[in-house]
Amino acid sequence: MSNTGKVEAAVPKTARQLGIMQGFPPPPEKRPTLENWDLPPFNRWTFQNVRSLIPTVDVFRGFGPASTLDEAPQDLAGVQFDRENGTSVTIDRFLNESYGDAFLVMHKNRIVFERYLNGMAPETLHLSQSVAKSVVGLLAGILASEGVVDIHAPLAGIVPELAQCGYAYATLDQVLDMRSGVRFTEDYNMPGSDMTRIDIASGWRPKIGGAPRPTIREVILSLPKIRPHGGVFEYRSIETDVVAWALERAAGKSLADLVSQYLWQPIGADRDAYFTVDEAGTALADGGFNATLRDYARLGLLMLNGGKAGGRQVVPAAWIDGIRTGNRDVFGPPYSDVLPNGAYRRFWWIRDADKGQICARGVFGQLIYADPESEFLAVKLSTWPDYIIPSLTRDTFRAIDVIRNALNEM
Repeated sequence: MSNTGKVEAAVPKTARQLGIMQGFPPPPEKRPTLENWDLPPFNRWTFQNVRSLIPTVDVFRGFGPASTLDEAPQDLAGVQFDRENGTSVTIDRFLNESYGDAFLVMHKNRIVFERYLNGMAPETLHLSQSVAKSVVGLLAGILASEGVVDIHAPLAGIVPELAQCGYAYATLDQVLDMRSGVRFTEDYNMPGSDMTRIDIASGWRPKIGGAPRPTIREVILSLPKIRPHGGVFEYRSIETDVVAWALERAAGKSLADLVSQYLWQPIGADRDAYFTVDEAGTALADGGFNATLRDYARLGLLMLNGGKAGGRQVVPAAWIDGIRTGNRDVFGPPYSDVLPNGAYRRFWWIRDADKGQICARGVFGQLIYADPESEFLAVKLSTWPDYIIPSLTRDTFRAIDVIRNALNEM
């Protein structure tokens, strides 16, 4: 029990304790399939082993040395905070109870705390889910600054095929903020939803009966416009795949090659990353990106340092500033239930629009959290037992707040 007298949550079992993929060979009931790989308990293993189930394409890190991440370890494991349910818990216990796989904190450009759990190691590549969207958002800013793409031009002018669907006259700027007028049902559990169709198209779900598997871009072309573009924010994963299509067409290179050239090599990534791909070789831009904990931190450092890495301006400073200044007037429930003073801009979430605290977030508990004013960065990789758990999101923010405050007082 905690010091409040309330019963503490049980610590979830690791993939090894659950017996998932243990043995030579593992028993059939312990082997993940396309029907269950991203659901509990199998996601405890698969999020660190995605390419064992789904085709992928590498994001090349280049031949140069990895950028140095300075370290100044601090004893934060025993720092306590009060969860939403009123119980008090240490950071170490919270990481275990919240299905953590890895956690890293940086303060003033130095790693002060780093933990690996559930069998994850520093070299392990972990699925980011919708953190991938934020990667694409940074890439869009780079290509726009180089004149490769015009974010204010109608999308059909970049990708003529889009003229036949609802995205024809939407602009990249509108889609980057998820403010198009296109219908897309972001329902992860509903059979036949647009999200389920994308899961099937991307190879994340089995085909239905004898029907052919569509491609990601065939799903895009089937989506109609149902309201004017430029309205309120509505979270729709497909918007990222639309932007990625436009970036690829304008640049004449694949998404994996573009991320490698403009982001992964310039930040000095330690390992190749990878995207999952569909049968046409199209990368799943909205959620298929995989990388190590420290390489996610290197991405986060771009946000802290105004888009700079290794003394080079990788992402335009004006683009980073724009990400931090979203429009709260178009941001409402259910999103404001977790981020009451939040907004959304260029595929990044804004936790506090007044302070410019930003984060990349993915279902099942993936997070890159950057607070430039405090020179503070946190990265958490997880395997929650459900897609979205608002209480865990809020508790993670509580943990981040207490850690940041403790560091600021040191």
